[in-house]
Amino acid sequence: MEAQGFIRDDSGEFDVPSDKSIKMQIPYELIPVMPTTGGPVTNNLRADGTFVEDGGWRDASARYSDFLRRHENMNVLFLELGVGANTPVIIKFPFWQMAITNKNSTYACVNYGEAFCPAELEERSICISSDIGDVLERVL
Repeated sequence: MEAQGFIRDDSGEFDVPSDKSIKMQIPYELIPVMPTTGGPVTNNLRADGTFVEDGGWRDASARYSDFLRRHENMNVLFLELGVGANTPVIIKFPFWQMAITNKNSTYACVNYGEAFCPAELEERSICISSDIGDVLERVL
């Protein structure tokens, strides 16, 4: 934050300088590097060919697809625990779509501050805006 021009006060909080001169770059020497290669650390995001999709991931993906195929139109609970809106195309949107398509399913979401569903699923949804640990403790 200091390298970008923010000012730290006596309590340790950062603020924008009075002239609002913030640098929108991270100095190269502050970018973390991989301990083995010395190359820059990158996020594990589906942005390029480096996303973690090894043999184990592909096997699990095939088992999941098989499970969905075998349970199509059966009683299914699509349970989301802590899935936010950061990457909804990975879990949230597919769950919504499968629950909308399968009239025998229920969609359940437990997420503090982000428990919601589309209008067409409201009748078959349970949305709990609470701490997952508290919810699981009450269930047990």
